[in-house]
Amino acid sequence: MKILKFTIGIFVLYCLLGLVFPAKALAYLGLGAGSYMIQLVVATFLGGLFAIKLFWNNIKEFFKKMFSKRKK
Repeated sequence: MKILKFTIGIFVLYCLLGLVFPAKALAYLGLGAGSYMIQLVVATFLGGLFAIKLFWNNIKEFFKKMFSKRKK
């Protein structure tokens, strides 16, 4: 059991070090990469708005129950 925890700890440490000190990518970003990023941001924003619209009644009822005074 100790060996498994040690191995997992070393693996996590190795992954974190890989994120902190990445190797050179030498990658090419094409001309459409910027517009693709803008599309991702817009799609995420509109998807969030759609999810809020879809569950609006549930959200409203949740806050109504949370802030209403309880009557005995």
